[in-house]
Amino acid sequence: MKDRTTGLHAIFRKAASSLQSPLLLFIRLYWGWQFVQTGWGKLQNLSHVTAFFYQLGIPLPHLSALFAGLLELCGGILMAIGLFSRPIALLLAIDMIVAYLTADKSALTSILTNPGAFYGADPFSFLAASLVIFIFGPGFFALDTFIHRNSAPARV
Repeated sequence: MKDRTTGLHAIFRKAASSLQSPLLLFIRLYWGWQFVQTGWGKLQNLSHVTAFFYQLGIPLPHLSALFAGLLELCGGILMAIGLFSRPIALLLAIDMIVAYLTADKSALTSILTNPGAFYGADPFSFLAASLVIFIFGPGFFALDTFIHRNSAPARV
């Protein structure tokens, strides 16, 4: 009985693990596109974003708005195609932490007392997706993986 249970568990684990790269691809494509859209939106409405950043007390609001917009636009593209995935995911996660600290501070500070406010805030899903890619990598279906596999020295 124990051997059968162990065998079934191994089959289940292998089947579940085979979904890892497709899930990471989905996360990269979906949230990469979402980052592209938010970055493009910031760049298209730079004066409004600058005014909002000024209102929040962010230093150098115009430069900060431009940087955030470009990071989200270019970072979203890179995330979607899986190029420089982990460094980009880290930068995007930091961008979302800054968003929490500046625009959604009450949601951040209520993480333990009112978790719904924390995970209901706009940056949450973006932060979660960025952290997943940062921690687990881009998966098999990514340019990073293709480059890494084709640049490895040949074994003799």
